[in-house]
Amino acid sequence: MTLIKSISGIRGTIGGRPGDGLTPVDIVKFTAAYSLWAKQQAESRGHRGRIKIVTGRDARISGPMVRQIVTGTLVGMGVDVVDIGPATTPTVEMAVTAEEAQGGLILTASHNPKQWNALKLLDSNGEFLDDSNGKLVLSIADSDGFSFAGVDDLGSITGKDYTKYHIDRVLELPLVDVEAIREKNFKVSVDCVNSVGGIVIPQLLQALGVADIIELYCEPNGHFPHNPEPLPEHLTEISKVTKDHSADVGFVVDPDVDRLAIVNEDGSMFGEEYTLVAVADYVLSRTKGNTSSNLSSSRALRDVTQQHGGQYTAAAVGEVNVVAAMKACNAVIGGEGNGGVIYPALHYGRDALAGIALFLTHLAKSGKTCSQLRAQYPEYYMSKNRIEPGPGVDVDAILMKMKQRYAHEQVNDIDGVKIDFADEWAHLRKSNTEPIIRIYTESKTREGADLLAKKIMADIRETD
Repeated sequence: MTLIKSISGIRGTIGGRPGDGLTPVDIVKFTAAYSLWAKQQAESRGHRGRIKIVTGRDARISGPMVRQIVTGTLVGMGVDVVDIGPATTPTVEMAVTAEEAQGGLILTASHNPKQWNALKLLDSNGEFLDDSNGKLVLSIADSDGFSFAGVDDLGSITGKDYTKYHIDRVLELPLVDVEAIREKNFKVSVDCVNSVGGIVIPQLLQALGVADIIELYCEPNGHFPHNPEPLPEHLTEISKVTKDHSADVGFVVDPDVDRLAIVNEDGSMFGEEYTLVAVADYVLSRTKGNTSSNLSSSRALRDVTQQHGGQYTAAAVGEVNVVAAMKACNAVIGGEGNGGVIYPALHYGRDALAGIALFLTHLAKSGKTCSQLRAQYPEYYMSKNRIEPGPGVDVDAILMKMKQRYAHEQVNDIDGVKIDFADEWAHLRKSNTEPIIRIYTESKTREGADLLAKKIMADIRETD
């Protein structure tokens, strides 16, 4: 069994002994700690009285059990709960601000397999907690420094549905052109991996004027039909369906719908790194400005940004870090290369609904097929590898030596070591969850990316 505590939340496999897996005992402990943190934050801003927290979950099998424990614990802590039921991660984020709540709890393990679940923690802006606040929640949990409310001070639970609200806000975006999409009479295939995407994505497409929708795994029962991470090797079925049914485009989302993968009309992959690139190209063509993504994302976003006269900023890995960088550089679009589109005009969170609406508008206005649109972007290939240094090895020392070894190149050390060469790059970073070093490389050919990865790994072994 596994239980991982980090600033982004608490995730683990269901069952086992307390402290070893995500058990009911652990759920109560961390939910109570989070609610106390939210109370303290509210009081520091002058809020008096009972606080409100929004809860929502993906469709995984353990969801109803976790939801009952979380909402019950919040009520026991004297918190009023707005439970929006099965909902996407970005929907919960938007509901926090719509409700003027003091926080939000998303019950989802994102792309992890069905045995996993997690408590994702939001602040009053509907954004993930930063490093200092995440650590504060963990310290409260470790200290057991909370007490539950008496019978006269218990909180309440109100049920609401925010799916239509989310869709309506997407449709209201000035850069989303429903008429242009409707006129194209697109045929669209979707794979929602039997989670909450099955609730919202067909509704969104219909609202965008798409009448012909091929639904694959849109029953939100939590029985994932394949590995739920939207990587090419897991998308063979949607690829075949898209091609065989002559669809114009295919969309794939992960269980909590914050990541978007795109399938071309011929069944080939658009490439998860290029979801953000394409959406950014469209946004920047209409709104001049800057962009940001994490250090492990494709250089193609930087290229497209510079073509539109904007500036690109690299951020440390992690959505909260990308959001901070976007705010600092006034980015009009940003995100992560895993298919995570963050569009500040809607909210500061990865949002597949925004990604779909903006991409379909872009595709409609381009007059091109999906594969033709993909072909217009700079061609890069990525290689993702890992090294296990072994017990007792000082990974930070290894990274420092690699930084010194490549000091003559352009090096960024805000998150591990990113080495930018003229036509390629390598990013080395210590995993937050495993005793490994992750090595991501990108080059203009697949062979080049693999060769660079081999060279970097050989250098690491020589350094070790």
